[in-house]
Amino acid sequence: MYLTLFSPVLVAHCCLTLVYNAPLRGHELTRAVENAMSLAKEILSGIRGAHDACVTSAGLTLSSEAKSLEYLLSEIVIPAPPVLKSEELTMETSLSRVVNGLELHHRLLEELGEFLSSSGELKHLLAAVRELCDQVKEVQRLAQIPSPESQDGFPGLSLHLRSDYQVQVAAHLTLQQLRSFTQDVFRTLRHISVSPADP
Repeated sequence: MYLTLFSPVLVAHCCLTLVYNAPLRGHELTRAVENAMSLAKEILSGIRGAHDACVTSAGLTLSSEAKSLEYLLSEIVIPAPPVLKSEELTMETSLSRVVNGLELHHRLLEELGEFLSSSGELKHLLAAVRELCDQVKEVQRLAQIPSPESQDGFPGLSLHLRSDYQVQVAAHLTLQQLRSFTQDVFRTLRHISVSPADP
């Protein structure tokens, strides 16, 4: 008898809970993506300062092309991040690749930091990369997307760096690659922000 009397109340309560939770989750997801976009902008702004502080060899400017360094590219192998430039990627795949790419660059910058003397700006950049990675994982959580385990098998750089100039070139190429990857990350997040319900 009590179940019959209170069932409509319970049903109404459950319906209201669903109505309010769905928009709240969407709002939180949108805000999380926007926060991630802001962090991506912060990284893009910080890359130039880190490059200016860490890369002092003549000719190694942030806008210089790698063609002039071809003779070193076979010795200094910079691991490439996952590709994000594809309209066919699902939200789950895109975010997973973003996390993997950020963790890769964090590992590379950490390793380079052991060789570089001017590391203040680099440490700030490292912190921003880690913060963005954590924020993207929060986006995954809110979107109910499983976050893959961190990859520990990233190839290192130490064995390929035999001189100070090679360290400079490695830092130069890594920061250039991070800039390009972060630009792709920002575009990916912007796409997600306008279509948060995509799978």
